[in-house]
Amino acid sequence: MSIHPRKSFLAAFIAVLGLVFATLPAWAQKDGGYKYNDSHFHLTNYIQEGTPLADYVKMMDGVVKRSTVFGIPLQQTWDYENTGDFAPTYYLQSDAPLYYYSFTDAFIAMSYKALPADQQARLDPMITGFNPADMYAADHIRRVLLTFPGVFSGIGEFSIHKEFVSSKIAGGPASLKNPALDSLLDFAGEVGLVVILHSDIDMPFPKQGQDPYLVMQMKELIERHPKTTIIWAHAGLGRVVHPVTDQVSIFERGLANPKLANLYIDISWDETAKWITKTPEGLKRMADLMNKYPDRFLFGTDVVAPQSIDSPMAVYNAYAALWKSLTPETRQKVLFTNYERLFDAARVNVRAWEEANVGKPAVVPPPTPVSGYEPTGQK
Repeated sequence: MSIHPRKSFLAAFIAVLGLVFATLPAWAQKDGGYKYNDSHFHLTNYIQEGTPLADYVKMMDGVVKRSTVFGIPLQQTWDYENTGDFAPTYYLQSDAPLYYYSFTDAFIAMSYKALPADQQARLDPMITGFNPADMYAADHIRRVLLTFPGVFSGIGEFSIHKEFVSSKIAGGPASLKNPALDSLLDFAGEVGLVVILHSDIDMPFPKQGQDPYLVMQMKELIERHPKTTIIWAHAGLGRVVHPVTDQVSIFERGLANPKLANLYIDISWDETAKWITKTPEGLKRMADLMNKYPDRFLFGTDVVAPQSIDSPMAVYNAYAALWKSLTPETRQKVLFTNYERLFDAARVNVRAWEEANVGKPAVVPPPTPVSGYEPTGQK
């Protein structure tokens, strides 16, 4: 009996596909062969240009199961007197200041809303276009949620202390002790928004023996907002901000502290991978910590406006030694489960808040004083 060539080809293709899938690690097979969820992804860069969102979703296929998506809240100024005809696209390319760019939130929302529902379901957009040193920051977040209901799951990544960035921001740097930050974190907790916060664990190039005072400030901040889910970006590390003395022990005390039960840590950025995998001893200590607290870590790439999936995959591969050092259960949680638990809950909570608040009559502010204007009954 002869076999139809098309059927023969189809049978062979299915057999090969099954063989490829069978060679995937068991933890990857559980999630349809995807490699990770991305808790830290920038669609646009420091001049608000980047990858079309529809193109990013295509890149994700077969690799990224779900992903956050946000822009950069800061715009790099092109100051002609500083760089002339050279147009800087990154904050290290110019001495000119950075300024907050609120339109990023509308751009992300409109890009998301243009996608079909099945693609939207794989993304968790975040609000970033606010100044965390401004007491009006929470009002901006509220306004975005009411303008674009059904879109956002959280806020961030936004920065408080960041090497080479904080000092360049027009108007001055933010602070972990600023009541404006407390106000917006209170609001995030009220709504159920996930918060991705970048704040370096120490200052760049500290003197030997210098007190890492930012650690205590971060601890106090998180304690003040027990109802707010806070993800500490990059484990507090940076390009030159290296781990502080006994950092793993500091994290262990923090993760064991019931007052910091709302704290999570993202393992993102290739620069962070260099610190974590620098020595076998340091790698083992970090892996041991993650295996002890597997519910408290998430993976993200922290790539900016990639042109292909190669850039995110390079970050994922930079952590290869860490993945091998984790138990299968921990690896599954870091790469998949923790993301889904936090962001699924955020979706439910934020949609409920929107349903209760969208369409409510807005509070009418008093008239703005103008020259020659006198409110009725006043002289």
